[in-house]
Amino acid sequence: MHGRFLKPTFALLVAASACLPAAAQRPGVKVENLPNFDLHRFHFGFLLSYNTSDFYMTLKPTAPFADSVLVVDHVKQPGFNLGIVASLNMNPNWSLRFLPTLAFEDRILQYRFKKADGKTAEFKKPIESTYLEFPLLLKFRSDRINNFAVYLIGGGKFGIDMASQKDVNNNIDEDIVVKLSKYDYSAEVGGGIDMFLPYFKFGIELKTGIGIPNVLVDDATRFSNPIQSLRTKTYVLTFTFEG
Repeated sequence: MHGRFLKPTFALLVAASACLPAAAQRPGVKVENLPNFDLHRFHFGFLLSYNTSDFYMTLKPTAPFADSVLVVDHVKQPGFNLGIVASLNMNPNWSLRFLPTLAFEDRILQYRFKKADGKTAEFKKPIESTYLEFPLLLKFRSDRINNFAVYLIGGGKFGIDMASQKDVNNNIDEDIVVKLSKYDYSAEVGGGIDMFLPYFKFGIELKTGIGIPNVLVDDATRFSNPIQSLRTKTYVLTFTFEG
């Protein structure tokens, strides 16, 4: 469902990132844009992201012998994020960033079962989540070199799945959903580059999120029974715009 929005949005962002540095300054003239940017204690903006979501999956030791299951696999899927940037600059190199974000994430669990007649049956269980996320990250940025700087970022994130199906009644086998907990929290780490343009700061950032708790809701269906734990895993390419 989310996929049809991704290609045009991603293409637009890539084109913008390619054009912005060229527009930042005229050839042969080195002008320091936003020279007073680091003197302001607070900065605000917005972010757009392309994400790839997956799981860290652990199967039960008895999984190969339970319910005739032959294969359980997980497939990563693309998604996107929209969010707000609020940054507290403690000094020119260190800042604390709060990034309330709406994240649309998709994953697929694939199953293969052995039937009574010896044939196999395959099932794909898509898992769509719409997370309201609250990351709190510490950012360490290098000194500016003209209008560029690189940085590292790390911290934690709490998420609420607004599309959680943990209360769905799984009575029909073909319609059974794999339920995930409504709440999740994870550690995040990454890095990026800041480009100071004439009217705003543009950033390109790549980070990964590693889920800490087991988010699987084991409701004793043949799709949840083989799995001991599911932890979330995301890779996020983010474009930030700050004033």
